[in-house]
Amino acid sequence: MEKETRSFFWFMTVILAGLAVWVIIELPQLHKLSNLIPFVLCMAIQIVLHWMLRRFIEKPWWTIGYMLTQGSLTAAMILISHHIGITVGLTMALIGEAIGVYGISKKGFFAALFYTLLSFGFYVLILGFKELVWWVIATVPMTLFVVLYVELYSRQANSNIKAQKLLKELETSNQQLTEFAAQVEDLTIATERQRMARELHDTLSQGLAGLILQLEAVDANLASGKTDRSRQIVHQAMESARQTLFEARLAIDDLRQDKLSDCCGDLEKKITQFTKNTGIPCEFQCNLTDNLSPDISEALAGVVSESLMNITRHAKASSVTIRVENNEEYLNLEIQDNGSGFEPSSVPEGGHYGLIGMRERVNLVNGSFEVISQPGTGTAVKVRIPCL
Repeated sequence: MEKETRSFFWFMTVILAGLAVWVIIELPQLHKLSNLIPFVLCMAIQIVLHWMLRRFIEKPWWTIGYMLTQGSLTAAMILISHHIGITVGLTMALIGEAIGVYGISKKGFFAALFYTLLSFGFYVLILGFKELVWWVIATVPMTLFVVLYVELYSRQANSNIKAQKLLKELETSNQQLTEFAAQVEDLTIATERQRMARELHDTLSQGLAGLILQLEAVDANLASGKTDRSRQIVHQAMESARQTLFEARLAIDDLRQDKLSDCCGDLEKKITQFTKNTGIPCEFQCNLTDNLSPDISEALAGVVSESLMNITRHAKASSVTIRVENNEEYLNLEIQDNGSGFEPSSVPEGGHYGLIGMRERVNLVNGSFEVISQPGTGTAVKVRIPCL
């Protein structure tokens, strides 16, 4: 707005200064200092007031005083010069300025009417009523031209202001989007790190822990001279190592791309391997539809794998039951063992990566995760995931 306002005021300043120079050159009475000095002084004050208009707009009563002052200066210059050009030129400039300030509104109309009546009065004072028709012929179209020109100029200026404002808003939005993109990238990296941590825990960490347990069993049997049992456990450890390598490769492939799988079949393989490695019988019931998302299938597989590993390490259970079923709204998973149990509230927060990993997996698919256990009563892990 500042740029457009300055351009308009400079245009008006050039017009008024040119009008003053023209009148001074044309009229001999203005060659006298007694007339020239007041005329030039009035014109200079009027131009200065034009440049100060923005300050007067902020206070309505000052605006009225501004209009009366500009009218008085115009009257003084007309009385000094008795020139029709001054009469019409100055009033047209003031009418244009009033429309530029107030627009086509009641205030703009009354301000323009005030300056028009001023022009009319002095025109009659100089030339009388006989020449009034020429005032109408000259003033009416010129007034319409000035009003339309100033209105169009003001609209263009306002459009430029809105365009600049929109441009700044777009720049701000782009900057915010850039910042949000950086935040999303950071969150994505953090999520992937958590996912990789879960994958490493569910494959390499669990597999290595199982191998350590089997090697400890081999060492104990060798110490007791049970070579046949040791050889049997070694074969089981070899099979576990192959299975761990297989699961690690699956995890790496899963990190690279999502792919559909037979959820019940995958779970059955994990459970069969668990029973083979530990000798603990596991009852498995799976009743799932075929339209499960890869994320839900991955969450189920992770929870089952971690639960079986916890049973192997800590539960001292003799039987396990796993049930998976879903309806149109929810999928339910329950893993129950008859082991020693524990107090869930006694597990320090952040101290058991298996529970953390299971909870994170379920949270990622908007599910609920619950561990029910007491010392001596076994442990139940319950998961509920919305299918919609």
